[in-house]
This record gives sequence, structure tokens and C-alpha cells, in this order.
Amino acid sequence: MRGGMSGMGAWLWQRLTALYLGVYILVLLLALVLSGGPSAGAWQGWMTHPGALLASALFLGAWLMHAWIGLRDVVVDYVHPFGARVTVLVAVALFLLSCGIWGTFILIQAASSWA
Repeated sequence: MRGGMSGMGAWLWQRLTALYLGVYILVLLLALVLSGGPSAGAWQGWMTHPGALLASALFLGAWLMHAWIGLRDVVVDYVHPFGARVTVLVAVALFLLSCGIWGTFILIQAASSWA
């Protein structure tokens, strides 16, 4: 495969992003529980910390990469007509791009609350 991610590279990135996503979710749940339980105030307090904001930005990037690799592999393996494959991959890419833009907008709003 030229210009793309090799099978082993994609496999490794899928595992690394899964590891980060899992650790982030565990830390987030632990932080919310230790702050007195899930509430809007606890969530706001956690998200206004610069370290948590950076971790959340990395989470967004890892989630987007993890989703792209996984969905791309499923489409390449199971959608055989070339035109349909390209159409589905473009739709997935546009959806993930819109999620990334939306997530970035949310993170910028959270960052502006502590700046």
C-alpha cells in the first residue's frame, strides 16, 4: 500500500489509541467519582484544568484516529465495488472531520473559560 498506512502500522496505531482511550476514560471516571460524583460542576471543574484539557484534546485525536482506522478496515474488507467503497470512505472521512471540528470547538470554549 503506497501513501497509506501499512497493515502492521494500522494495527499498532489501533492498539495504541485504544490504550490511550481506555486510560483516559478510567482517569475521567475516577476524577468525577473523587470529586463527589458526576455533576455539571464536577465536569466543569475537571475540564477547566489545563492538564485535563490537553488530555481531552489528545483523547479527541486518538478517538478520531481509532475510528478512522477501524472503519476504514471494515469498509476495505467488506465493501467490494470500488465506487461504493470510495463513497463510504468519503462519507466516513467527512463525518469524522465534522466530529473533529465540533470537538475542537468545544475544547476551545472550555479553554477560554480558564484563560
